[in-house]
Amino acid sequence: MVLTAGLGTRLAPLSDLKAKPALPVAGVPLAGRILRWLAGGGVADAVLNLHHRPETITGAIGDGRAFGVRVRYSWEPRVLGSAGGPALALPLLDAARFFLVNGDTLTNLDLAALAARHTAGGAEVTLAVVPNPDPLHYGGVSVDGEGRVTGFTRPGPGNRGWHFIGVQAVEASVFAPLDPQAPAGTIGGLYDEIVATRPGAIRVFTSEASFFDIGTAADYLETCLALGRAEGLGDVVAGARARVEPGARVTRSVLWDDVTIAGGATVEECVVADGARVPAGLRLSRRVVLPRGDRAGGDDGACLGDLLLSPLDATRRRAPRRDPLR
Repeated sequence: MVLTAGLGTRLAPLSDLKAKPALPVAGVPLAGRILRWLAGGGVADAVLNLHHRPETITGAIGDGRAFGVRVRYSWEPRVLGSAGGPALALPLLDAARFFLVNGDTLTNLDLAALAARHTAGGAEVTLAVVPNPDPLHYGGVSVDGEGRVTGFTRPGPGNRGWHFIGVQAVEASVFAPLDPQAPAGTIGGLYDEIVATRPGAIRVFTSEASFFDIGTAADYLETCLALGRAEGLGDVVAGARARVEPGARVTRSVLWDDVTIAGGATVEECVVADGARVPAGLRLSRRVVLPRGDRAGGDDGACLGDLLLSPLDATRRRAPRRDPLR
């Protein structure tokens, strides 16, 4: 199951236009990249849960065949959370155990190795973790000498926990007792209860896997640029029918479909959404750029002609991720 129902509030205003898993990442929807990785790990079927801007996800992913898996959807009239979502989807999943994957994380984690560790350890939940790249800003997973989770720690100077990268192997029985219509979380909720009452039921799989997670517009830009460079797209990642006119200067930016950058305009470290036209002479740096006809750019947004502009750094940038995925 891929968790794709979240609101993506820290990614606004981009997430006002499309659900986070539907955002294009170097030419491929974020959820599509996750599905391709799952298919490469031997997964044939996946369930995606839906709530916010569901049509953007179903439109980008369809039945999943383009990404190598069969996809079905679990509709949530209200967001049910990281535990409530799987509880509702259990009939669709129809499996005693399954992978549970965050819909905003890209990684090259070895799924077969995670599955083998989960089976051998006899755990109810096995979390994929890596050394914490930024303990001041990321919470941690505390583990004993035998790989059993003993608790979850908050970000801060005393945080010594591992970093959970949003991929886990789980037993369906973990979620079966939950009310499938009631919101519930895993870390900070259900998993804390399991650690307290059933020591050893949650374990970790440690690795040095590469990963990117997309929480903010700045994270999104950096992820697109890193993968674009790794895939030979250079430092400007452009969508269908995007046009940079002669005399325009565009560097380290992401252009969605049908974008036009007029001659004489300068665009540096920006994300320019579908259909926006940046006029001649305009200089933009570290901005999210939307056509004015789209939803407003939030409290920090500003109107300029036919454009809505929001600061790229309206929310905190996270620490740089590891090497681009291979």
